[in-house]
Amino acid sequence: MIERDVPGTASAALVDRDAAVFFHQDGSSPCLAALRHVSGSWIEDMDGRRYLDLHGNTAHHIGHAHPELVAALKAQLDELTFSPRRYANEPATELAELLTAQWPDGRAKVLFTTGGSDAIELAMKLARVVTGRSATVSLEGCYHGHGLGAFGLSRAEPDRRLGSFLPDRVHVRSYWKYGAAAMIEDIERALRETPGGVAAIIAEPIRSNCHVPSLELWPEVRRLCDAAGTLLIFDEIPSGLGKTGLFFAFEHFGARPDMVVLGKALGGGILPIAAVLADARFDIAPELALGHYTHEKNPLTTRAALTGLRIILRDQLPARAARLEQVVRERVAELARSMPAIRSVRGKGLLLAIELDQQALAGVTEATLLQALLDHGISTTTKGRDALGFSPPMTISDDELVTALNSIAIAVRSVV
Repeated sequence: MIERDVPGTASAALVDRDAAVFFHQDGSSPCLAALRHVSGSWIEDMDGRRYLDLHGNTAHHIGHAHPELVAALKAQLDELTFSPRRYANEPATELAELLTAQWPDGRAKVLFTTGGSDAIELAMKLARVVTGRSATVSLEGCYHGHGLGAFGLSRAEPDRRLGSFLPDRVHVRSYWKYGAAAMIEDIERALRETPGGVAAIIAEPIRSNCHVPSLELWPEVRRLCDAAGTLLIFDEIPSGLGKTGLFFAFEHFGARPDMVVLGKALGGGILPIAAVLADARFDIAPELALGHYTHEKNPLTTRAALTGLRIILRDQLPARAARLEQVVRERVAELARSMPAIRSVRGKGLLLAIELDQQALAGVTEATLLQALLDHGISTTTKGRDALGFSPPMTISDDELVTALNSIAIAVRSVV
């Protein structure tokens, strides 16, 4: 565990208050520090310490507190603050129109939810309705959210204290651990042997841990799905909206899914909203309530998403992410020539991980490394034991990018 704040500081005091009232859970509570301000690529704690945010929960695609988005939300507060889901409103409809326009042929429809996990489960329900089947195939060790349905996709045998999850879950070996051939072999077996057939295969086209499959993998999965009458759902909650250098991560592979799930950065890094974007031909069950949420068409959350999406498209941020990827790769390759602890980069666009050499870092714990990064002004996470997350906003300046890479090099040198 990373060292908590120094006792007696304003940040430590708030962390202690927080820990006293929130249930403790891995990855969030007790907290690391307490923030008082975020802006652009930076976060600042209660004691004025500033960090370049290379994590941002993958929600800060346009940077923290983008001034254009803040202004749009203030204006929306004066106009319309709430809309029951039975009523249309301008921001929700415009957002749906703009999102569906990004679909490869434009023939798509959408449903909004308040979070990614809910959106994953909505997609699973829609797949069941469309196919008349209930089984879902997912990759062992994946992550699609913490709802009982979504979390059950992650592992065949989660912690037993959580009890049973949805039935009809089929887990296959992942490409990042066992290779593409093993994954395809397991998918073929699942499609062939699952009683009643498989409703959907759900996966991240590019894993949030920044593992990128071969160009041939998803087209082959698409072919298998088509032959079996199975839907393909891509979870782009962390990877979509341009972060990988193209608007949809699946565009890198030429394999179009039947549905894509978006979230995290969809709310501009300020408000929570997620979406299921799917082929319009699946609009076949108007008598069912597939995803009724109180804030389904909330004018504030949809205004946040609409404004953020317009910024991404107008400012050509996906192309910027692709350009900056090359800057990162070149600098890391340069560092690797003189620093045995740094190896290479994996990922696409600005959804990246800097791979580390475990032998060179023998005896250095993840907590020690992350603390050293904090000490040098970098806030990030590890991506497994062999990599550091490098996922800045697409709006990060060239100078900030150089500062981040140089600070990472200094921090790594300090612990080897």
